[in-house]
Amino acid sequence: MTMNLAQLLAPMTPEQFFAEYHDKQPLHLKGDPAKFASVLSWRQINRLLDMTHAWSSHSLKLVLDGKPVPPHEYCASSTGRDEGGTLMQPVVDKVRDWVKRGASVVMNDVDSLTPGLASVSHAIESAGLGKAQANVYISWQSHKAFPAHYDTHDVWAVQVEGEKTWNVWEGRAEWPISHPIFRSQTQEHHEQAKGRLRAKVLMKPGDLLYLPRGWYHDALAEAPASVHVAYGAHAPVGMDLMTILGERVLYEAAFRQPLPRQDGSAAAKFALTQRAGQLGQRIAELCKDPKVMEVLERFVADFRYRRGGNDLLGWRGMAPEGAGAGDADGADATAFRIVATGAKPVRRGTEWVLKTPSGALPLSPPEAEAAAWALARPDLTESELAKAHPGADAAGLLGKLKVAGLVVPA
Repeated sequence: MTMNLAQLLAPMTPEQFFAEYHDKQPLHLKGDPAKFASVLSWRQINRLLDMTHAWSSHSLKLVLDGKPVPPHEYCASSTGRDEGGTLMQPVVDKVRDWVKRGASVVMNDVDSLTPGLASVSHAIESAGLGKAQANVYISWQSHKAFPAHYDTHDVWAVQVEGEKTWNVWEGRAEWPISHPIFRSQTQEHHEQAKGRLRAKVLMKPGDLLYLPRGWYHDALAEAPASVHVAYGAHAPVGMDLMTILGERVLYEAAFRQPLPRQDGSAAAKFALTQRAGQLGQRIAELCKDPKVMEVLERFVADFRYRRGGNDLLGWRGMAPEGAGAGDADGADATAFRIVATGAKPVRRGTEWVLKTPSGALPLSPPEAEAAAWALARPDLTESELAKAHPGADAAGLLGKLKVAGLVVPA
């Protein structure tokens, strides 16, 4: 599944979103339960959690009624895979006991773990909205994981299971960033700054909630269980320009010279003021430099994570280029492995047939073309086949190939 911003926002258009909501106000869009069905499911959650060595106390957290569960309460010390270091890894039995007590499960940095999760990341990033980092929040009825707070990035929350009520407050912090001056604010400060209740939003499967950076909110599960994936869109900010300028001024002798020594005299203070003004003027000039702007434009345009693209067999010339490439934007669907190496349709007069272990399989011309494409690959999904050959019935053809013993579910 490849998702773009138009599909993520449907039925709202991206044009309306950017004109009325982006970085301006919250947005709740109701959707069909099938809209985000491929993003994540309970089966996939359990499958991911079973990858025990992929998780640590940093990537998998438990929270009970607003208070984080200490790592030693649900983890055990284990040898890490990197250079033999030690880390705290979750223990299934301990996690189970905390979940039974109502602890919410937070799975951090999941935006590339499955094609479905990555599809929303792709939609956000391909629209130029910044780097998308996702966390999964699994919560249970009447147990709140976090009190009122704001995030230092835009939030795109997609509801995949159950229901959850979000309190969206009127208060908004002024473009906060991930820095101690913001992270050190107390809960008492947040309770005073959140303001009055703006809206109470009931999120159901298929719903989308967008919150601009700094907007106060909190949430509580309404159904027996709730799962939503919160994508944080980290956009480039003005401070990134300062980083680029910091690299550029390395080549300016004036910025490498010592600043005027200070002895408390008026002359020394004046000299420092003059030098600062000269440097500031040069920085202003550099902001108009075409080369600096070229670097800045490229930085903003490319501000996204790179996912997928691996194609080991293609790189070795053992399969068509891109045939087995990892596609972070594809659907989380069943893949079929090709087990009939070298099989391909042949023409007999006006008909097409495919030799199989059980005999000749007649094919229509569109099916023959699609089968030739499919059988030249190490594996494929129904959506990939349908995209490559829209004129053929992808599901029907895969069914024929499966019955004929040419493909098997991977």
